[in-house]
Amino acid sequence: MVESLHPDSVQHQLLTTDENCIFLLLDMDPCLLFFLLLLIGRNGLCQQAEVCLKSVINSCEDCIRSGPYCMWCKDLNFTKSGEQETVRCDTKAKLIERGCKTEDIIFPEDSKQIDKEDPLSESFNQEKPVQLSPQKISLKLRPGLSTTFSVSFKRVQGYPVDLYYLMDLSYSMKDDLENVKGLGKDLFEALKNITDYAQIGDRILCTLTGIASTSSHVLTRFGAFVDKTVLPYTNTNKEKLQKPCDENDQQCQAAFGYRHVLNMTSSETQFKEKVTEQFISGNLDSPEGSLDAMMQAAVCGDKIGWRNSSTRLIVLTTDAGFHMAGDGKLAGILEPSDEQCHMENRRYTKSIDMELSEMIPKSEVGVLSSDSKNVVELIKTAYNSLSSKVTLTHDNLPDNVRVIYTPKCKDAGQPGNSEGVCNNVKPGEKISFDVTVTAESCMNDKSFTIRPLGIKDTLTVSLSTNCDCECKDPEDSIHSHCKGKGRVKCGICSCSEGYVGQFCECSIGDKDKRSLRASCQRNNGTMECEGRGDCVCGRCQCHTTESGSSYHGDYCECDNEHCEKFQNKLCGGTGKCNCGRCECNAGYEGSACQCKVSEEACRTLNDTVCFGRGTCKCNRCECKEGYQRPQCQLCLGCPDPCQTKLNCIECLGFDSGPFKKNCSVACRKSIYHEMVDQFTIPDKQCLQKDTEGCWIKFKLDQLVREDNYKAEILKQRDCPEPPSVVAIIGGSIASVALIGILLLMLIKLLLYMKDLKEFRKFENEKKKSKWAEADNPLFQNATTTVTNPTFTGE
Repeated sequence: MVESLHPDSVQHQLLTTDENCIFLLLDMDPCLLFFLLLLIGRNGLCQQAEVCLKSVINSCEDCIRSGPYCMWCKDLNFTKSGEQETVRCDTKAKLIERGCKTEDIIFPEDSKQIDKEDPLSESFNQEKPVQLSPQKISLKLRPGLSTTFSVSFKRVQGYPVDLYYLMDLSYSMKDDLENVKGLGKDLFEALKNITDYAQIGDRILCTLTGIASTSSHVLTRFGAFVDKTVLPYTNTNKEKLQKPCDENDQQCQAAFGYRHVLNMTSSETQFKEKVTEQFISGNLDSPEGSLDAMMQAAVCGDKIGWRNSSTRLIVLTTDAGFHMAGDGKLAGILEPSDEQCHMENRRYTKSIDMELSEMIPKSEVGVLSSDSKNVVELIKTAYNSLSSKVTLTHDNLPDNVRVIYTPKCKDAGQPGNSEGVCNNVKPGEKISFDVTVTAESCMNDKSFTIRPLGIKDTLTVSLSTNCDCECKDPEDSIHSHCKGKGRVKCGICSCSEGYVGQFCECSIGDKDKRSLRASCQRNNGTMECEGRGDCVCGRCQCHTTESGSSYHGDYCECDNEHCEKFQNKLCGGTGKCNCGRCECNAGYEGSACQCKVSEEACRTLNDTVCFGRGTCKCNRCECKEGYQRPQCQLCLGCPDPCQTKLNCIECLGFDSGPFKKNCSVACRKSIYHEMVDQFTIPDKQCLQKDTEGCWIKFKLDQLVREDNYKAEILKQRDCPEPPSVVAIIGGSIASVALIGILLLMLIKLLLYMKDLKEFRKFENEKKKSKWAEADNPLFQNATTTVTNPTFTGE
């Protein structure tokens, strides 16, 4: 009890509190505090409360799907008159509190069934050993609730081992290759310390990968790799592809990606012969194609010779990094690895087509000495490390399913949702994992696999959810509870054709069921009676709320519980809630009745309320659009009154302008004006031009209300002098005459220029003509004889 903590001896401070738990920060020894918190967590002193968050519930199935702690009461008489069937859905404690009997509560429970559970093997006996148990389990879960089962694992004594030695044959590994050729004897000796049956196979690899048990049967293989035989990784010149090494190096084999050299063998001599036959090759860039080699070594089981019941180890020896996903773009290789075997005649055929996109999940890395003689020791060290670490994980996990692994062993890792880890597991030691599975939604016939990394043993988990209600309803098609017009389904009525209502009490007659339901839907919506009532014969019968009051309105759209609160009180405790709005008591106002009626802060110096340009609510001005708080005096977004009031100023001060004929009607109610010789109003001066072209000077002072001004207008306008009519007419005539004379002169000039052009043309033609000067013999000059008739010759 908190009261038992004396304030002088132990200080305490409340950190967090809710209805389920209380945390206290105690000023005590840190170790004691940690131990106390550990006890609280382990013993469940602070546990999650069971809550049923229900929404629209129309059936038992709807209730079960709405939350992991939701249960359904099928008691026929559980609901009262006018009460919605949703109250049948709640937590077990609340249903019992409302009077539902335990045997009437429907709650689908989780179930698990072990379908296959072969016992764990003690040692390897030439048959497939069992290292993981159980092997098959079926779960039926309630969505949102977790179930836990145990998985056991024991490393089998004498489990066989297949070792594949993957060698980098790029040119930089030349010295190392010569040393590896002599390691066959040492390698077999080391393997025989692990198992009585040693076989080796060859291939190329970068790391020691896999999980192993202490073995009595070891097979060994050999393989090699260099790099993809395309630019920019390898020189694609035909001669360089055949001999990519230095010109002085005679023992050089053609470039290749990956080649499988030796199948599984237990022969030391055969291993030595195959390794001795290998020569160095070469490429251009530093990274190598080791990941491609590892992938093919892992998936080409029939061609490599992996045994079904064995631990598979790949030893990768290299002095360079490896190409990763995305590097293939440099060579136009865009297709990711399909994780299939592509090997013909012991060579990888898809090296230039695909790139590896996933890393190997379990591996160990060691550093080779300059002469590679420590490779045997590295293999032993990595093998022991991998074989003593057990990692339990899963494959093909369905959507909306969570799995948490809790290891139960001496050197256990942290619980995790992707894997569980036990370290330093000795041969023959039995360990276990608690596996917690949670399904977040309803599903049927799903499955996933749980397995230890590097071990072939698997556990298949079949999963389905329990989202249906088994209510064991009466088999009769009609029931007295439903007025003989329907049957009972999980405590509620399922009406026969032609009848509706909570108890099938309404006959729809000549109306169809759809039109009756439509009359209970507000604004042509889809929900009847807003989900707060039952549609009975085309009218809403409203339910009661959880507090006992009733919904109301034609569509049950109103209640008196969901109004705004102030100081955690509905309508501030000074009003009444009616259909979502607060009706305040006398002397209070505001959306939550949170304010006393007062205008003290809204009063101005001239004893007005918000200058008449707003209303006072909660002792604060709420101004009309554009006017600014605190008292609505200024309007920053309003039009300039110097322009909007110009017409009124013109008609009031000088009896002119558009409002001349109705000035008193249009302007006298909004402007009180005065003609002055000098201004007395301190506001800014307005200078505007009227309809007669005169400049009017005036000042405006906004009074109380929105459109109410006092104006001071200067008596004298600045008007320009009128123009001289005689000068205008004379100037116009002179201008016309001058323009006419200029036009005539222009026409005369054009005609003269044309004639001059024609005359000059004639003169030029005349000069060009040549006339003959000979006499025409037939030509006779004209003879004229004049005789005087009066001349007698005398």
